[in-house]
Parts: sequence; C-alpha cells; structure tokens
Amino acid sequence: MLYFKRDIAKLGGWLTEVEGIFLYETAKKIAKPNTIVEIGSWKGRSTVCFGRGVQDGNHVKVFAVDPHLSSSKLQKIFNNSIGTYEEFIKNLNDVDVSQYVESIQETSKKASENFNDPVGFLFIDGDHKFKSINLDYRLWEPKVVNNGVIAFHDTWSFLGPHLVTAGLLLFSSKIKNPKLIDTITCFTKVKRNSFFDRAYNIGFFFYRLVFGVRGFLNVKHKGSVVK
Repeated sequence: MLYFKRDIAKLGGWLTEVEGIFLYETAKKIAKPNTIVEIGSWKGRSTVCFGRGVQDGNHVKVFAVDPHLSSSKLQKIFNNSIGTYEEFIKNLNDVDVSQYVESIQETSKKASENFNDPVGFLFIDGDHKFKSINLDYRLWEPKVVNNGVIAFHDTWSFLGPHLVTAGLLLFSSKIKNPKLIDTITCFTKVKRNSFFDRAYNIGFFFYRLVFGVRGFLNVKHKGSVVK
C-alpha cells in the first residue's frame, strides 16, 4: 500500500499526494518484461511511489536516472552542495523498496546510451529547461513500448515541460488519451493516432490551459510544504 502522509510527505520534493497515487497505481499495472524509467529522482519522493507500486504489482524493475548533483538553484534554496545520492538511498531503504529500484547515477543522455530494456512507463522530471526536457523525451521515447505511458511533471507550473508537452499535444501523431493529474501531464504512446485522437489532444491542450491552475495550487499548498 501507499502511505503518502506517513512515508512520502516527509521527503523533499514537490510531488503531491494525488500525483503520488497516480504514479503508484500506474506502476502497479506495468508487467514484465517492461520496466519503469524515472528521469530525475532527487531525494526519492516519486521513486518511493514507484517502488511501492511495483512491490504491490508485478515486481518490475524501476530505473531511477539522476546524477544527484545539486543545481546552483537547489543549493541556494536548500543549502545542499554535496548532492543527494546518500539521502536518496537512505529514503528508499527506510521504506524497504530499494530492492525494486536500480539507481543510475548518470545524466539522462549518458544513461540512455546503453539502456536497452523495454519501458512500460516513462516519467520525466529532470532539468526543467525546454532544451533538456525535449532531449529527455527524444532520447527515451523510442524505448517506450507501444501502449506504454509517458508522463511529465510540472507541466503547468514550469515553462519547459509546459512547452514540450504542448507541442506533443498539438502536433504529435504518436500519443493519445492525455490526462492531467495536478501538474502531471501523461498520455499513451501509440504507433499512430487517429484523427479523433488528434482532435481530442488539441481539445485537452486548451482544457489544460484553463484547469491546470488547480494542480499548480495543490503543489503550492501541499507539495512544497515539507522539504
């Protein structure tokens, strides 16, 4: 089970309870030989949700990709200049999910070069600059299986993920069934979507412009309270 308030809310990060439940429930459904790849782990708030999900699901492997080097912005906010790897591992061990998680302490680009496992769920939450988010998607999307799930965090509250997902919703022929979970935008990967899928994607884009603020307010109210 996922006990967000007990096990996860105390960890550093901005993931809300609603988002955590979504990650947990989706992870439960991923079946072998597929895997879960998380781009950007920080202190493991989302990683624990994945770990709990596969623990209660099909015991698939979770690959957590993060160099664990604090950015200058995070150093200034959290006074953390030595990285987050040790705290990340401790947090996984504290809730007993480390056996399901393989940490890849590399950049997304470096990690993608030798990664060949099929991906059933890709969660992108790394560097939020447009160029970085776009590169993460281009590097890892080909590794996602048909009908796999791709999700981006902070798609309403940060310009980079917002613009990348907006471009996909408006122009991509390879996604359908978009959903908004607080600030997470997710969709299903397909070989080619239909005319009706594309029309729905465009409609969802405008829906997100209006109603995405609710998720942003949830993050401001809940996700950033405990660091």
